[in-house]
Amino acid sequence: MKKLLFQFDTDTHPAVFDTVVAYDGGADRVIGHGGVTPYNVGALVEGCIFTRAPKDKKNTAIFIGGSDLVEGQDLLKAVQKKFFADFRVSVMLDSNGSNTTAAAGIAKLATSGVLAGKKAVILAGTGPVGQRAGVMLATEGASVVITSRQMVRAEKACSDMKERFGVDLSPAEALTNDDRGQAIADAQIIFATGAAGVQLLNTHHWADNRNIELMADANATPPIGIEGTDMMDRGKDRNGKIVWGAIGFGTLKLALHRACIARLFETNDLVLDAEKIYETAKSMA
Repeated sequence: MKKLLFQFDTDTHPAVFDTVVAYDGGADRVIGHGGVTPYNVGALVEGCIFTRAPKDKKNTAIFIGGSDLVEGQDLLKAVQKKFFADFRVSVMLDSNGSNTTAAAGIAKLATSGVLAGKKAVILAGTGPVGQRAGVMLATEGASVVITSRQMVRAEKACSDMKERFGVDLSPAEALTNDDRGQAIADAQIIFATGAAGVQLLNTHHWADNRNIELMADANATPPIGIEGTDMMDRGKDRNGKIVWGAIGFGTLKLALHRACIARLFETNDLVLDAEKIYETAKSMA
């Protein structure tokens, strides 16, 4: 029986990246649907849960993607509301790579030093990856600050993650590189999660800061987020700081994504969101 993965994307077009990784993860067929919302997903879910016998339902799974994490979370809730008894299939949420990218980055930082009790700053952290990275660091016992150019966006990101995960994150406004340099002055951990090609820190903002122990940058498009580091850094010592670049921990991100897709077809009742994806990342890191 073929393993069918239904890709529900909140954007107009299902992400090609997610489609490719789904095949690499073991799906025999990937069926993409774009523009999926909590209001039109019902019939799609019913098609997934009513068509195969109980013993065969594990061969059908759902992947939720798209660029907006909040929309993805709402879509996941809507999908789960359609499940009942054994009429369910496994489902994974990874809007804009939020869970797999954040999990891989934080898992690699955890292999390089202690996270608990440290101050962590997520630069430009209001996007999907930044929000999830903040949650994962907080669950490891770090005190987490999320920066944004607009305080209202930082506050909303912290509020959204508080509502979903019950963790306390602190918002901070940082308009410029100098502002962000000030935000990391007393931090031990930095994770840059800004938009592709946007530099968030210059070398002088971090190189001589003796407080900083660990750094990661999720941007692989030049100029990368943290000047003076390299996208290929794999736990490299730079000025006394251990640095992970986007490609450096990206190898784990891709392996993690594939592994999670494979897990979807092991049972029909698995829900892969931040918690379980991060657990898997730590076991692989």
